Amino acid sequence: MGMYKYIKEAFQKEYKERSDILRKRISSWRKLGTVCRIERPTNLSRARELGYKAAQGFFMARVAVGRGSRKRPHPWGGRKPAKNVAYLSPGKSLQRSAEEKAARVFRNLEVLNSYWVGQDGTKKYFEVIMADRLMVPGAPKGRAFRGLTSAAKKGRMRQ
Repeated sequence: MGMYKYIKEAFQKEYKERSDILRKRISSWRKLGTVCRIERPTNLSRARELGYKAAQGFFMARVAVGRGSRKRPHPWGGRKPAKNVAYLSPGKSLQRSAEEKAARVFRNLEVLNSYWVGQDGTKKYFEVIMADRLMVPGAPKGRAFRGLTSAAKKGRMRQ
């Protein structure tokens, strides 16, 4: 595993210094859609840690999720002094939202895991690892929506 250690160190250095390569990469992602399929992972070492294999049936998608306030108007009407709240937070992480977006676009695939790859002023970018349902028979259907991915378990404090 010597190679993956050096790949990880190179990426950490790139993120820490906010290099020109990273900035150009993120600006090119800005021009793409919200969810787009990619041929190979940007950070190979992290993808392999989370279950990616360069084999038939495994796919990658890059998902852009908006940063900033995600509050929605409070759904209850009437005057209830005990429930005097104007807005509600979504109660799930941006990473989990990214996994759900990818699962909605690629309906024939199951979300295995995801990881952060970058961010700019308005968006956070995640790469989502997905597998064909036929290739991974052990993966239950609808993992992303039922909170069975790693990001969702962390959000529920069940690591």
